[in-house]
Amino acid sequence: MSSEPTSMADSHDTIQVRGARENNLADVSVDIPKRRLSVFTGLSGSGKSSLVFGTIAAESQRLINETYTTFVQSFMPSQGRPDVDSLRNLSAAIIVDQERMGANSRSTVGTATDAAAMLRIVFSRIGTPRLEPSSLFSFNNSEGMCPECEGLGRTNQVDLEELYDRDLSLNEGAITVPGFAVDSWYWQVMANSGLLDADRRLRDYTPEEWETFLYGPATRVKVGANSFSYEGLVVKLKRTYLSKDRDSMQPGIRAFVDRAVTYSTCPECDGTRLNAEARSVKVCGRTITECSSMQINELAEFVRSLDEPSVKPLLDNLGHTLDSLVEVGLGYLSLDRESGTLSGGEAQRVKMVRHLGSSLSDVTYVFDEPTVGLHPHDIERMNNLLVSLRDKGNTVLVVEHKPETIAIADHVVDLGPGAGPSGGRITYSGDVAGLRASGTLTGDHLDHRATLRDQVRRPTGTISITGADSHNLKDVSVDVPLGVLTVVTGVAGSGKSSLIHGALPGREGVVVVDQSPIRGSRRSNPATYTGLLDPIRTAFARANKVKSSLFSANSEGACPECKGAGVIYTDLAMMAGVASTCEQCEGKRFRPEVLTHELRGRNISEVLSMSVVEARDFFTTGNARTILDRLYDVGLGYLGLGQPLTTLSGGERQRLKLAISMAKEGAVYVMDEPTTGLHLADVDRLLALLDRLVEDGNTVVVIEHHQAVMAHADHIIDLGPGAGHDGGRVVFEGSPAELVGGGDTLTARHLRAYLER
Repeated sequence: MSSEPTSMADSHDTIQVRGARENNLADVSVDIPKRRLSVFTGLSGSGKSSLVFGTIAAESQRLINETYTTFVQSFMPSQGRPDVDSLRNLSAAIIVDQERMGANSRSTVGTATDAAAMLRIVFSRIGTPRLEPSSLFSFNNSEGMCPECEGLGRTNQVDLEELYDRDLSLNEGAITVPGFAVDSWYWQVMANSGLLDADRRLRDYTPEEWETFLYGPATRVKVGANSFSYEGLVVKLKRTYLSKDRDSMQPGIRAFVDRAVTYSTCPECDGTRLNAEARSVKVCGRTITECSSMQINELAEFVRSLDEPSVKPLLDNLGHTLDSLVEVGLGYLSLDRESGTLSGGEAQRVKMVRHLGSSLSDVTYVFDEPTVGLHPHDIERMNNLLVSLRDKGNTVLVVEHKPETIAIADHVVDLGPGAGPSGGRITYSGDVAGLRASGTLTGDHLDHRATLRDQVRRPTGTISITGADSHNLKDVSVDVPLGVLTVVTGVAGSGKSSLIHGALPGREGVVVVDQSPIRGSRRSNPATYTGLLDPIRTAFARANKVKSSLFSANSEGACPECKGAGVIYTDLAMMAGVASTCEQCEGKRFRPEVLTHELRGRNISEVLSMSVVEARDFFTTGNARTILDRLYDVGLGYLGLGQPLTTLSGGERQRLKLAISMAKEGAVYVMDEPTTGLHLADVDRLLALLDRLVEDGNTVVVIEHHQAVMAHADHIIDLGPGAGHDGGRVVFEGSPAELVGGGDTLTARHLRAYLER
C-alpha cells in the first residue's frame, strides 16, 4: 500500500504529516484524526516510534519551546527540526514514555504524583498535635527532614583510607577519588586554596589540617584572580556523589562508591526520612510515615474513611489520585517507594496518573506500549484510562503491539512491511475492521492464537526454591523443573520477579537475560557488544594487509576530531549537553585514510551502517555470520550494527543479551518479559527460539504475561491471587492444559478466554 494519506477532510480535525523521513521513514504522508484514539502498529523497527515520537511529538515540543524567550530557551536542550516536509494542525504534545523517572533518591511515587504534597497538607490541617506548615512534613525540606540522614532515609559510612594515599602529597596525587586527579578542577581548588600545604605528605598533617582536608565547611577562597568555594574532601564527596543514586553514577564513580561507602538504614528515623516532630503527628491514629508506607489501595480506603469537612476537597483530590494509581494496576506500591526503583512500565503508569486529573484538554498524549508489564487482567483497566483521556477531548497516540489495545482504537496506522530499511512505509491507515481485512502482517496476526502443546516435555530434574520471603512473598517453596519451558505469571505486583530474581541468579549455570541497561558508553553498539566487530576488523585487515586496530573507532582508526564518536559533545555545565555531528568525519567516526580500505567494495563505516539483515547477506560464513544469525534469531534483524546501545529499548536490550549467551548448553536461562516490544508475528519466532534453547539441552524460565507464551509453555507457576499484600503465594503449578481445564485464578480465566476466541 502506498504512503499517501487516506482521504480525510482537509480540516483542523486531522494532524497532517507530509514527507516524513526521520530515521527509516520513506517519505511518509498520513492523516491522523484529532480527539481520537489512534494506535500505531508494525514490526519492531518498522518506523512507529520515528513517526510518533521522532516526528509528531518532537516537532510539537520544539514549537512549544520556541514560544519561550531566548533566555529561557538557553536552559533547554537543543532540539533540531524533524526531517519532514510539513506538519499541520499539531496540538501540544505530552509524552508518557517508559523512561525511568530519574535516579534521584529524593523522588518517590508520592512526590512524582503530588499525592505526597496533598497528604502533607491534610496532616498540617487536621493532624494532632498541630504542625501548621505543610513543609514540616516534607523530607525534602530542611524543616521536616531527619537531621541525621538529611531526608534520605539511610546513612553512609565512608572508608577514609579509600579516599587518599597517606604517603603522598596533594601535588603528588594523594587523592584517589575519581575526579580529583592532579590538575583537575576539584584538585586545583583544594591544592591552591591556601588552607593546606600541597607539598606535604598527608601522613604529616596536623589534626587541624586533617579536619580541614576532610571535613572543612564551605569557605570562600581565592584561586588566582577568582573566588571559589572550598569544601573538605568528605563534605564534597557526599554532596557531589553520595547524594545521587548509584545507578545514575558513571561506571568509574560507581565502582569507587561500591568500594568506599557502606549504606545502612538511618538509625534516627528508621528509614522514614522525617524528623521526630513530623513523625509524632497523627490523623485518626496514623502518622504520615505510616500512611506513606501503606499499600496505595489500603491508603485509598483510609483516606475515604476520613470525615473532615474542612479538608473535603483536598481529600477528594487525594482519593482520586490514589484510586487512579489503583486503576492502572499500581495499588501494590506505596507512596514512599523511590521512583528510581520502578520498572519502565510502572514509571509510565505513574506518569499517566499525573495527567488523568489534569484540567487540560485538546492536547496530544503520546504513549509507548502502555501495556508493558501488565497482566491481561490489568490491560482492560489501562484501556479504560486511554479511552477516558480521549473522551476528555484529547488526541491519544499509542505505539502498541497488544491486540487488546489495538481493538479499542478509533484509528490504526500500520507501518512496514518489514523493519529497518524494509519498513518505514504506511501499509494501512483506517479502522480496526479494515486492518483485519487489509492483508498486512499486523492484520493477519490480529486474531492469531497460539495453541496448547499436544504433549508437554518431561522435566529432567528440578531446582528447589524454599522459604522465599523477600518483599511480599509469603514463605514460598516451589520446584522449578529443569529441561523444559516454564512460564512464571501473575498480575503486576504478585511477586513473580521477587521469587525468580531473588532465588535463581547466582546459582551455578543460571544465565539472567533481563531488560536492565547495558553497561557501556555511548560509543558501545551491537557490533562491539556482541564481539562481532572482531571478525569484521580481522576481515578488513586481511583484505588490505594492514593492522586490524585501524578499523576500530576506539583505537588507531578514530577520527582525531571526535575521537571516533562521530559526534562532538558540548558540555553546557548545568544544562543538558548538546551533540552535533562531527564536521571532519561527517559522523563516519574514522580517519579518511581508513575509509579508503575496502572489503568487497564497502568501507568499515558503510559496513557498520548495515542492519543485521543486510550484514548477513554480506558476511555469509565464519564467526561473523554465526553472531549475525543469533541476532536475527532473537528478532533484531533490523538493528544497525553501529547503532548506539543507549538508543535501544528494554526489550531490545534483553534480546541482545540473549543473542550473546545463546552459545551455552545446559544453562538455565531466566528471562523477564521477552515479548516486550515484539510484534505479534515476532512472538511466534520468539517461541520457536525458546523451543530451540530447550531442545539444545537448556532450561528456560520466563516471567511473562503474554497468553501466547503461557499457552506454549510446558509448565506454569502462577502467583497471586492479587498484588502486594494480596499476592506473594503460588496459586497454581502445572501444565497450561491443567490451568485452563480446572484453574480458577485470574490467569486461568484470561488464558481460557484467549484460547476460546
